Amino acid sequence: MLHLAQVQTAKKSGKTGLRLLAFQRSDYAWSKAQDEEFLVTEAATSWSDGLLVLVQLADNREILEIRDAKDWVIEIVESFLGSGVTPAFLREETERAEQWRRSLTLQSQELDRRALELEARREQIQQLEETLKREKKQLEQMAAEYKTKLNPSN
Repeated sequence: MLHLAQVQTAKKSGKTGLRLLAFQRSDYAWSKAQDEEFLVTEAATSWSDGLLVLVQLADNREILEIRDAKDWVIEIVESFLGSGVTPAFLREETERAEQWRRSLTLQSQELDRRALELEARREQIQQLEETLKREKKQLEQMAAEYKTKLNPSN
C-alpha cells in the first residue's frame, strides 16, 4: 500500500524512521493516517530529515520502495490547484452532488407513488368495467324476459 511519509529522527532514541502521514485508498483517494505510525528503518537514513517521501509497504509493513514525493506533490499542484480545484471547490461540488442525489431520490419516490396510484386507478377501472359488463348482461336478460312476456308467441 502506498503511503505519504516524512523522514524523521526520533528525539529520544536518535533512530531515523518514517512517520506515516496518509495512505492511498484508490487511484485518487487518500486518507489521513489516524495515529501517524512511526517506522524505524535503516532505509530512511539516506534521506534528509523532514523530507516527504512516498513509501510502498507490503501487508506485513515491510518497506518495498521509498521515493521522493516532490514530483508527486508538484503533479498534484499542477493538476488540481493550478486549475482552480481547491478543497473548498471540491466540498462545494460534493454538496451539489449530494443535493442532486437527494433531489433525484425525491423525484424517484414521487414517480413510484404516481405509478402506484395509476395502478390502483387501473384496477378500479377494470373492476368498474367488469361491473358494467355484468349489469349489461343482466339488463339484456331482463329485456329478453320482458320481450317474451309481452310477446309470448315468439
